[in-house]
Amino acid sequence: MTNARFAVYLIDDDKQVLKALSRLLSVAGYEPRAYTSPAAFLEAHDPSVTGCAIFDVSMPEFDGLTLQKKLIDNAVERPIIFLSGKSSIPISVRAMQAGAMDFLVKPIDKASLLKAVSRAVERDQTIRTARKTRQETISRFNALTRREFEVLTHVIAGKLNKQIAVDLGTVEKTIKVHRSRMMEKVGVRTVAALVRLTESVGLEPAGQNRRKA
Repeated sequence: MTNARFAVYLIDDDKQVLKALSRLLSVAGYEPRAYTSPAAFLEAHDPSVTGCAIFDVSMPEFDGLTLQKKLIDNAVERPIIFLSGKSSIPISVRAMQAGAMDFLVKPIDKASLLKAVSRAVERDQTIRTARKTRQETISRFNALTRREFEVLTHVIAGKLNKQIAVDLGTVEKTIKVHRSRMMEKVGVRTVAALVRLTESVGLEPAGQNRRKA
């Protein structure tokens, strides 16, 4: 598998560092996108592009931790690797607590950096796959009619068809039809699978549920 389709955003006010990192990443098959200022990066950054980012900790405009926070505040899940001119446990702890993948000290060991980038890109793919799966699941639930959704919430509450019929003021035969259609639309065959699917998007059983999807 080639790395060419994975972008690595580089943000460092040192042009020589950017040049060296860009060369290293290009040789490794990645697509480096270099910026000398956080503002330039934020203006050009495309969250839909698969890859990761490498932030210098100390920059004159604002530091890497502030840049990380700006992404988080905008709900951007971009795996980040931090570079620093000196080892700082407090800063590295703050960065990692905020979700950073790695904290490397300059001069950067090439092998360590490439390993960190590989892990960060893999993390990005995992995040995107999970997000896509969640959206697909939500779409299935949104395709249900109001009555099918009501039946679903009663089914995951562990109720039998006849109990659901009483709760919804209808007959058991009608509930069976709604239940069958609901299970088909959602794409599951068992109640256990249905429960797991609803839990993955935060849907709750009847009596507790709010249509979170």
